[in-house]
Amino acid sequence: MTQITGTRRDGVIHVPAGTGPSLWIPEDTQSEDALGSVKATYTVKVDSATTGGTLSAVEASVPPGSGPPPHAHDHADEAYYILEGTFEVLDGDRLITARPGDFIFIPRGTTHRFKNVGPDAARMLFLFTPAGFEGLFYEIGERAVPGQPWPRVTEKDVERAGEAGPRYFP
Repeated sequence: MTQITGTRRDGVIHVPAGTGPSLWIPEDTQSEDALGSVKATYTVKVDSATTGGTLSAVEASVPPGSGPPPHAHDHADEAYYILEGTFEVLDGDRLITARPGDFIFIPRGTTHRFKNVGPDAARMLFLFTPAGFEGLFYEIGERAVPGQPWPRVTEKDVERAGEAGPRYFP
């Protein structure tokens, strides 16, 4: 998968709208309903290479009903900024409804998940600090083709996620 080719430099990093590698991501590869579900589109805006490992940012377009299973990151904090649509966010055993303009911060070690509960695609910006978790997206994703519908999750996607997962969820 093509990653961002920039490197850390002093000064501003500018990533124009509509740029960055876009990937189709199988968000749920663990549930009984995973096979045949629709993949989301993640566009990496900055990654570990471009920020010197300090931050990664990923814009996500999530189909209705989609989202990953509950999980926790031991090595990174995560945040969501909701751009469009409505997400249900799990915080341990508490559910939060997040709408455009809402910000969610998830400290490392916190069990969480999100799900698009609206009738249309929803969009959010993920932030990870330190950077590095976006590597999972590069490993399990495939290049998104503009104008094409979201593909379905396949057995190969489940297998690829199973192989990469332990590197990101120790």
